[in-house]
Amino acid sequence: VQLQASGGGLVQAGGSLRLSCAASGRIFSSHVMAWFRQAPGKEREFVAAIRWGTGITYYGDSVKGRFTISKNSAENTVYLQMNTLKPEDTAVYYCARGNSLGYRSGEYNVWGQGTQVTVSS
Repeated sequence: VQLQASGGGLVQAGGSLRLSCAASGRIFSSHVMAWFRQAPGKEREFVAAIRWGTGITYYGDSVKGRFTISKNSAENTVYLQMNTLKPEDTAVYYCARGNSLGYRSGEYNVWGQGTQVTVSS
């Protein structure tokens, strides 16, 4: 499977963006789809995840209440709605597929190419 992330861009603080991640192959109900982000000089950080079969969602502490992960199973696409964006949200955002829920990047084995999100103050 290949993952294609899109939707990044430049936005002012307080604004919103919606990221998309389209999978070229099948996503099974046992899979977990996640978003991570990486700012310059920092480690890749867990943002959100969704269990493909049940739709149960998980969020990193820094984005709870502001970001929402969702999926369209028919289109094999996962989304990340980002509201009330802050300058510290600036990073390259990656989507990933894993075989189980994890909060570390090493627990995911398929990655998209990343999309840049820049939030200006």
